[in-house]
Parts: sequence; structure tokens; C-alpha cells
Amino acid sequence: MADTWGNRIKLSIFGESHGPVVGIAIDNLPSGLTIDEGFISREMERRAPGRDELSTYRYEPDNIEILSGVFNGKTTGNSICGIIRNKDTRSGDYTNILRPGHADLTAFFKYGNNADMRGGGHFSGRLTAPLVFAGAIAKLALAPLGVSVYSRITSIGTVLDTSTELTEETWGKISKKDFPVANSTASERMRQLILDCRKENDSVGGVIEIAALGVPAGLGDPFFNSVESTAAHLFFSIPAVKGVEFGAGFALSSMNGSTANDSICVRNGKITTETNRCGGILGGITTGKPIIARLAFKPTPSISKPQKSVNSETLEPVTLEISGRHDPCIVLRALPVAEAALALALLDCLPERIPG
Repeated sequence: MADTWGNRIKLSIFGESHGPVVGIAIDNLPSGLTIDEGFISREMERRAPGRDELSTYRYEPDNIEILSGVFNGKTTGNSICGIIRNKDTRSGDYTNILRPGHADLTAFFKYGNNADMRGGGHFSGRLTAPLVFAGAIAKLALAPLGVSVYSRITSIGTVLDTSTELTEETWGKISKKDFPVANSTASERMRQLILDCRKENDSVGGVIEIAALGVPAGLGDPFFNSVESTAAHLFFSIPAVKGVEFGAGFALSSMNGSTANDSICVRNGKITTETNRCGGILGGITTGKPIIARLAFKPTPSISKPQKSVNSETLEPVTLEISGRHDPCIVLRALPVAEAALALALLDCLPERIPG
């Protein structure tokens, strides 16, 4: 199936942005996992639209309805299906004019005018809401194993956050911020840049850094089932992600091997590395160091500035000024989505089904 992912854990995502519901089915989780609905609700709220002036004015409560797979607060071992009902839709905002930067163009190439592209349809970032639900369950499953997942914003446009290797304590403090950036001055500049773009009917992108701490050494496999390829598959499934790097990433290409290599040492009676330029993964397998990845998000393509396009029915050229309600920057709301992707990837890499 086109929208099914996973080796050990199986995900199937469904729905459209302006359809009745969006949702996800999760298979192969064991019975007996405790489902903390309060935690899941808090994760959903982090991604939900319409919360402040930095996001879209479309308001969706994003309440998850679990239809199957959970009984008396624990997983049953059967397929978990969760749905979110779409409530605040304005389908009249969408026409047959192809929107630049959107999947409208490729949807037209693949499906003609048959796809429901209102609000982006099945291609929409709205589909990341059920992914956050699945990721919240993955986090709950990983927590007893000592694994935690954090994220922060490292850049919005050309505004950069402090570049440093963070401790677990620092990650915890930053992740609790409404705008999770290490440097407060950078935070204010990022906020202002987003607001300026909104006033100018434009948008801006940015970069998110994700860290998984407490990951044991030895997870993953070489080549096709490497931790990087498993995680990157989900990372690139997030709408607007156009770049992924692990550890020092692209910067490694400009280093000598003597600088890029992480020296091996013994600490507290265990073999480890002195640095973590590899991002916690070598040969597709975890080293026991924190897994560090960065995701580059393009600017939200829905902008009100005039853009050249065509009508998909008449094939006539048009000048398009997109109406509707859209995020001037998707990065802030994408933080829990990126965390969900990494948590699900790690859960899928576990050698056996996790205990209930």
C-alpha cells in the first residue's frame, strides 16, 4: 500500500485535509502497554493549529478518538486505530488553479483532477496530526527503556540559534519552552521574522534538531534497515521536509578524517566515543551516544503574494494570490512531528517486540 510504513511496527495513514477525518492505524504493538491519554493530548496540542499569532488562523482542537486496540487504558495487542475529526474547514478557498510549491502539480500529473486537493488533500500537513498520535504511543513505549526524544529550533530563515552539544538536562529545559530555542535573543529575532513574513503575505522556513537520548548501542542493521534509513524514510514523509542530516551531517564533507572520526575510549567501564560527530550511528547501528538529526523545512508554499500558475481545467495562465488560512512558518508546529518520526523509527528498530 502507498501509505503503509514499517518493518516490525506498521503504520497506515488515511484521510484528507478537508475530509470528515484524518487518522492512522498502528499494528504489531504488544498487549499491555499503558496508554496515557493526558500525555497524548498534550502532544497533540503542541502540533494543533490556531494556537497563537505565529500559526495558521484555522482552529482545530485535534481531539483524538481511539476506535480500537485500547481497553481499560492498555493496548489489547490488536490494531490501534485513531481518528481526528476535521471541524474548521473552508473548502470554498480552493479552486482548480495549481498552487506553486504545493503537491497540486504532481497530484494533477498522477491523478488528473480526481484528487481532493482542498487544503492540500491527502498531501496536507494536516496528516501529521495522526502521526503525532502514533509518535506519542511510541514515546510511551520507549520511556520504560530509558529512551527520551527532544527537539529544538536551530534556525528560522537566516536567524541561527546557539550551536552547541546539549546535555540531557539542557535538552529537557529547552524542550519545555513555548519557543524551544537555546538563545533567548535568537528566539526573539526568530519570532519577529515570522511575524514580519506574515505582514508581508510571505513565509519562511527553518531547521529543527532532534535528539534521542538513552538509546542503547547495537540497534539497527547495515544498509537497507539502518537506523538512518529507517528514520529518514519517516522524516521525508513529513510534508515540507527537504533535507535531513545526522550528526555533523554535511559539515563532515569539509573535514579531514582525523577531525571527523570520533575517538574511541573507555568511560565508567564501557567502550564509547569521546565526541559524537556521527550522530550516534555508525554503519547503520547505534553507538549508545545520543542520536542527533536535523531536518530542513521549506517555507510554507501558501502565500498571498502574486504567483504565476495555470488553471488545470482550461490550461490558461493565471496570476494566483492564495487565500485561506496558512502558517507563515511551519517549523514551530513541526517539532512534535519530527519527534514522533524519530520515536517511531527507534521503536521499529528494536530487535524484538517490546514487552507489555
